[in-house]
Amino acid sequence: MQSTSVSVLFVCLGNICRSPLAEGIFAALAGERGLGGQFHVDSAGTAAYHAGEPPDSRSTAVAAAHGIRLTGVARQVTPGDLERFDFVVAMDASNRRSLERLQRRVRSGHAEIVMMRDYESGAPDPDVPDPYYGGPDGFERVYRILERACNGLLDELSGSDRG
Repeated sequence: MQSTSVSVLFVCLGNICRSPLAEGIFAALAGERGLGGQFHVDSAGTAAYHAGEPPDSRSTAVAAAHGIRLTGVARQVTPGDLERFDFVVAMDASNRRSLERLQRRVRSGHAEIVMMRDYESGAPDPDVPDPYYGGPDGFERVYRILERACNGLLDELSGSDRG
């Protein structure tokens, strides 16, 4: 990987459950590998339902249980994000379609839009399930999915293969 930082934006619907959790996990994993300075990470939502709010308390709790602190506030993805970020990582197909529509309008954006679970070896479903309407066990399940996928994404972006 080049010495310049790679920018990664994680995107779900409201930016309070999956994408802030993915942002926190990816940053923590990069830090553990000594690669924290090589990445700029952020998260956003395709909708502005929760703009300005902190992450869902259940996402915050599951992250804390794994030693990760979520510090961001929800925001909606902007056309400028598709110009500033190298990779935009969608949590599900619906959000990917929204991002692709936005990218067609931007035209100058260079961001590569990818799916989160493309980086989880053997993923049975292309979508990261939305845990919002479920209980804490759903958030733990999503954490595990995101941890596997973030490890795969980090391997890909850092040029390493941990086997």
